[in-house]
Amino acid sequence: MNNLLPGLRKFSERIFPQQKTLFESLSQSQKPHTLIITCSDSRIDPNLLTQSQPGEIFVIRNAGNIIPPYGSSRGGEEAAIEFALDGLGITNIVICGHSHCGAMRALVHEHDLDHLPSVKSWLGHAEATKRRVAALHTDLDLDRVIEENVLVQSDNLRTHPCVSAGMRAGKIHIFGWVYHFETGSTALYDPQMRRFLPSIEVQEDAENNVARFSI
Repeated sequence: MNNLLPGLRKFSERIFPQQKTLFESLSQSQKPHTLIITCSDSRIDPNLLTQSQPGEIFVIRNAGNIIPPYGSSRGGEEAAIEFALDGLGITNIVICGHSHCGAMRALVHEHDLDHLPSVKSWLGHAEATKRRVAALHTDLDLDRVIEENVLVQSDNLRTHPCVSAGMRAGKIHIFGWVYHFETGSTALYDPQMRRFLPSIEVQEDAENNVARFSI
């Protein structure tokens, strides 16, 4: 708690007054444009990574940025996705993995997780990730697993009725990212090239990028 109190005071005394108008407007409603599904890892901060303001992104976080297929989990992901799309009208979904992911490392190396039974059960929703990488490559390289997991979770996401309906109507777009702690760079999945491209190589053309990077 002592590590957090100074930040609370700084926010209320210095940061909040500078953005008072913004926070007053957010107290009335929210209209985020993007749903970001990412890992619970303390090293990734979606707002810092995207340089977005409060109210711009709606965030779902869990170990391994996993989205179980519709109806297969008792977690809160289904409700959060439904609220984001049907309740808030969000049209963009980003699944963002990251380098050195502990959840994916445990999946690859089959760590003994008997002492963490909930974690062990949760990683079962990423079993397809491991099998797909094993089918395509001779070794379970962690970086490949992290990337493939983003694509697997995008497949799972499509099983959710609100996502499926929105995509069928051309209103919902899904994007795959991988953030690298060690370089500060983020790679975007290009379905035509079938690989992740560094964001620095992507031109800021919103209309073309939606079509190019939707997965």
